[in-house]
Amino acid sequence: MGDESPRVVAHIDMDAFYVSVELRRRPELRGRPVIVAGTGPRSVVTTASYEARRYGVGSAMPAARARRLCPDGVFLAPDFACYRAASSEVMGIVRRHIEQVEVVGLDEAYLELTGLPAPRAGMRRIIGEIRDSTGLSASVGIGPNKLVAKVASDAEKPRGFVVLTREQACARFAGAACELIPGIGAKTSERLRALGIATIGQLAGASDEVLAGGFGAGAAHLRRLGRFEHAGAVSEKRKVVSESRERTFDTDVSDPVELLSILDALTRQLCDALERQGMRGRTVGIKVRLDDFSTHTRARTLRAPVNSIAQVAPVASELLREFAAPRPVRLLGVRVAGLEPAEDSDRQLALTV
Repeated sequence: MGDESPRVVAHIDMDAFYVSVELRRRPELRGRPVIVAGTGPRSVVTTASYEARRYGVGSAMPAARARRLCPDGVFLAPDFACYRAASSEVMGIVRRHIEQVEVVGLDEAYLELTGLPAPRAGMRRIIGEIRDSTGLSASVGIGPNKLVAKVASDAEKPRGFVVLTREQACARFAGAACELIPGIGAKTSERLRALGIATIGQLAGASDEVLAGGFGAGAAHLRRLGRFEHAGAVSEKRKVVSESRERTFDTDVSDPVELLSILDALTRQLCDALERQGMRGRTVGIKVRLDDFSTHTRARTLRAPVNSIAQVAPVASELLREFAAPRPVRLLGVRVAGLEPAEDSDRQLALTV
């Protein structure tokens, strides 16, 4: 009996995706600093072209700051319907070539390549077809697991193509900050620095005693991340199974009646979208960001999946009233999660009656 093929995973990440989609329909803006951001005084940057990034503009940055950093930038309002359509084009191409694909966002996906002949050549063909068919470019990382592939795909953007073993990843990124690793956020990185651990190499070599003293049972997981060890499967089922609508206010809102009215409007937008998509979900939730930037969520799981305004609005409104915001509200959102096709819901219901 022969040895099993070594595992090969790819991560494909579209380059400056939203901006690139905009440039398809506005080719005259190519080469200019283009920034996709909302129009309100509190809006944030969704993404920026590489020309804009040279000015220090980055995703999630307040749009007002981006305008100061890049006064000659071209600012465009986001068009998510267009981005979703472009994403469907790209993922359709990927799925024609690869059986096991895990889509983790509009612009990125993991691909299981284990056992395929010439996986590198196959990935080059895929990104070539994406470029020729859609005019969009992608960066690719290939490694023995999802973690190596993810970090590799971001190493040489745009149009990067990086193949690394786990050992090569450890060597290449040893001097990088721990936050380079997905799953290690700002707070965890700060706690690591307090232990004298500032780089991925230091994390990989940290002693049990040091890490356990700061993270307890989570120490072993952190060390595995530092060593680029990861056993996660490439799941064909998309993990994000929710739809939401939210609004950031130009000025904070304190009036409970006004907040309920805004929530009702957001819920109508959400339910209209769910009904168009033919989707329903069992969990209704709200998101509230207060003026001190603290973010609070509340949710309720129902016995049957819902998607109509008559079903979702009462639950969302009750959640908001129960929360009783103690401070002025900066952002308000509503969400339906656990989505499934409406016909599946109807079929399940028929089986129970």
